[in-house]
This record gives sequence, C-alpha cells and structure tokens, in this order.
Amino acid sequence: MSPRSILANQIKEEARRLGFDAVGIARLPTPLPTIRFPPAQSTIPNADESITWRLWGRLKKWLDLRFHGTMEWMAKDPKRRADPAEVLPGCQSLVVVGMNYYTDHTPDESKAAGRIARYAWGKDYHGFMKDRLRQLENFLHSLVPDAQTKSYVDTGPIMEKPWAQEAGIGWIGKHTNIVSTDFGSWLLLGEILTTVPLDCDEPALDLCGTCSLCIQACPTGAIVEPYLLDAERCISYLTIEYRGGVNDLPAELRKKIGNRIFGCDDCLDICPFNINAKPTFEPGFQPLPWTLHPQLPALANLTKDEFQSLTKGSPLRRPKHEGFIRNVQIGLDNRAPRVPLS
Repeated sequence: MSPRSILANQIKEEARRLGFDAVGIARLPTPLPTIRFPPAQSTIPNADESITWRLWGRLKKWLDLRFHGTMEWMAKDPKRRADPAEVLPGCQSLVVVGMNYYTDHTPDESKAAGRIARYAWGKDYHGFMKDRLRQLENFLHSLVPDAQTKSYVDTGPIMEKPWAQEAGIGWIGKHTNIVSTDFGSWLLLGEILTTVPLDCDEPALDLCGTCSLCIQACPTGAIVEPYLLDAERCISYLTIEYRGGVNDLPAELRKKIGNRIFGCDDCLDICPFNINAKPTFEPGFQPLPWTLHPQLPALANLTKDEFQSLTKGSPLRRPKHEGFIRNVQIGLDNRAPRVPLS
C-alpha cells in the first residue's frame, strides 16, 4: 500500500471515529486547467471534461439564468467558487464528509401545525459539524505538519455537492441534492481542502435513471428540468433566504407554500433511495417538541426577543424574526383566516 493510500485510510478512520457517517476523497486535476469564462451554455458540460471546468459550466449556466434569485453572494467571484485551488492555493485534495440527519419521527399534520424541514428539527448542524471537522483538520496536521488546509460546512465558496459526488459520497439527484445508496437524501456535507496529495475514491454513479418523482413532487415546479433548480420558485429559498414581505410574493407562490414555515422536504421525501435510510445516532439532530409540532397561531405572535430565545442554537434563525413571522402568516393564510399580529 502506498503512503498516499495509508494516509487516506488513516484520515477516513479518524473521520468515522469523530462521528461522520460518510467520508470520501477527491483529487483536483493535475496540472490544473485554466478556467476561461465561456458564454452561457445550454447544456451541462460533458463528463469527460475536467471537474473544475464542469463546475464552472454548471455554475455559469445557473447564474446566467438568474436562478440564484437574491442570493448575490453566489454570483460573487464565480471562478473562485468553481475551483478549490482559487480558495486554497496549491490545493490538491478534498476530504468530503457527510452526516446522516434522518430521524424516524412523523411531523404534526393537524390543521394548526406548520412544517419545518427535517434538518432544522434539532440543533444548528454548522456548529457541531464544524467542531468535528476542525478536529479532523488537526489530525491531518499531526500526520503531515506542513500541510495547508481550509475547512467548510455549507458556508464556504465551495460547490460541495459536486465534490461529494467526485469523492464517492453520493450523486447529485435530479432535485440537485445529494443522494446516497446508504443514507438516501439525508446527508449534510462538509469538506477539508488540503495541499496534501491523497489517494482518491471513485466518483459516485448517477443512479436516478428514468425516475422523475422528485420533479413531480415539487409543489412550485422549481425543478425546471432534471438537475436544474430555479431558486426563486423553491420553497426552501422563499422561506429561508428571501427577505421580502408577504405581499412581495405572487399569490400563486404563497398558496403553494402551504403550511411550510422553514424549508421543504417534498423532493427529498419522495426519493426511492430513502428506503435504505436509517435513523441517526447524533443527538444534535433529534427534534424538539415544538419543531416537530409547530403551532401556527402561537408562533404568529412571537416577539423578536421570544423568537431569539426560542431559536437559540437552531438553524431557524436564518430568515430572521421578520422572515419567520412572514412564513407563519402565509401558513395561516393557507389554512385559516388571517390572524392579526397585534
């Protein structure tokens, strides 16, 4: 076994010891290609082109279509976002990790209840995943003291889902999320960029085949074609990232949001590969009583201080108090007459 293989195996063993459910390694092409800025492409680049070129083509198409909505940070320095070597000069490998967040609970379906995306039922995953990723970084440095590294959990300028596919974690499904044969649609990702050359894993194969259930399940038609998502129609975007008020959203979209007050799992829930999903052992993902059964009338009257207290340590702070109350109001409008917010 080569030194690179031994090192890669040691890193994977440590990742699993730290509680990561999936781990794989991807390598950057050597030598790295020069990424030029081509015109908008009508199709995703061919699979035989370099990974960095393919990422650039995918991102460029999405941005040119304005499918990122008001998330202007996605359009900031896209070359850097497409190429990890622009983020960490000399980057040669990515260690990609995943955590299973599936819990075997059933959300409240009563008339007064809202719906919260499964990943937000418990604690904010950014915190405890980042802590463990730093420990994995430190472990790598203990093995290779002069290694340079950078780590991210969902917030860095890294197209983490394509790199997760390149590292063999899973493939990007037609809903544009990662699908795993072991964990279905329920993986959250993180990655370490490093200058250390490591033996890489085989990229995951796309096993979606002719299935289009996720596209059919999307309430707003946000999956405009396989593997292409219009964020401006996506309920996750509308309830988490969008900063407008109730009346800034078209009536048609407000109606289709239904009772979803934070995110949407419809395209994930329907995936046939979830038949293999097993409940997580991670305490941080376990739901709180109110996130599993959020009662819209009570939440509609939350003050800002009450919202801050209720969502402490939770991803639910992302839309801020104003956005959260807007979502609750839309949920109430879709289930019952409007409740005054006085």
